[in-house]
Amino acid sequence: MPLPLPQWKDRTSGFFSSSAVKLKEASQTARAVVCEVAKDAKGNAADVTGRVTSSVRTRWAILQQPSTRHAIQERLIGAASTTGSFLRNGISDTKDKVVVGKTKVEEAAKRTAQRSKTIITDIERWQKGVASTDVFGVPIEIVVQRQEASRPVPHILVKCADYLVLSGLNSPYLFKSDGDKKVIQQLISQFNSDSNAVLPDGLNPVDVAALVKCYLSSLPEPLATFEHHTEIRDARFSINSLRNILKKLPTVNFMTLEYVTALLLRVSQKSLVNKMDARSLAIEITPLIMWQPGQKLEYHRQYWNNPQKSQNDDAMPNYSAWDMLEEEGEAAADASSPIPLDDGMPLDFAAIEVVQCLVEQHNAIFTDANETVWR
Repeated sequence: MPLPLPQWKDRTSGFFSSSAVKLKEASQTARAVVCEVAKDAKGNAADVTGRVTSSVRTRWAILQQPSTRHAIQERLIGAASTTGSFLRNGISDTKDKVVVGKTKVEEAAKRTAQRSKTIITDIERWQKGVASTDVFGVPIEIVVQRQEASRPVPHILVKCADYLVLSGLNSPYLFKSDGDKKVIQQLISQFNSDSNAVLPDGLNPVDVAALVKCYLSSLPEPLATFEHHTEIRDARFSINSLRNILKKLPTVNFMTLEYVTALLLRVSQKSLVNKMDARSLAIEITPLIMWQPGQKLEYHRQYWNNPQKSQNDDAMPNYSAWDMLEEEGEAAADASSPIPLDDGMPLDFAAIEVVQCLVEQHNAIFTDANETVWR
């Protein structure tokens, strides 16, 4: 049943009055809380400020103390000294590296200049040799052409072979032992002055064998030639094939190769006495008569270090374009030291087998040649 209008108004009025009172109380309570929080915050801020100020003043006071200032100065000075030391060391190292680099460049320039001078000198010497009497370093066909002899073999090899066969086959380690450097230099000058020179009596056979190696090493092109090098290597297992390929060689090369291997055969036949069998001889001689461009064993170089002067000096060695770019120590040979087969040049075992076969099967291979016979 609906309430009478006056009673409804009274209840509404009472509700609003009660709500107003509660809102007022809540507002007062909130205001009080905010004031308390603000007071606390203000107090905390003041306290923090005071603490910070106190800490700064304390530290500043510490810094103002002589002992503290001295310690800080020492640390700063130490740090500055360390930094300066690092900088000085770095600059010093840089200067040292620059000096070392400059020195290396100067040394390389000197070596290059010396090589250029040597090559030019050798070229001039070779040009004189071709036009006159030089034997060493001159192409073998030119040497033989000058001789005007019936046998197309250089006289120097004939004289050396005769000497060894007559009085030197029993000498130990022929073609392996290094000879007397001064004696060989004198012989080189002697034959460069006169290709018909005679070997003096009383020579050590080892020196004569070394002279043969020196001559073969000085040839601009090996006896086996560059053109037929690979063919000859590949034919080492067949005497017939080897014989046929050797016939392709120029006459001078073929006859000289026959002569040299005939001499080696005679030496090997005395191996029980001289300790040099066909294999040992092949190891020593192969790098001198079978090599490819860039792989030459410059055996003769050791005897061209300040040799005795002849009217034409020495003859021209075989230089490649890479000689000018070689670093010291990388050259195929060094004139200041003996060069057997321990100079770092890899052994060509196939070529060694070829030369060994030429020695052991000499008579079967060179059947069409006028075989060399010594008295």
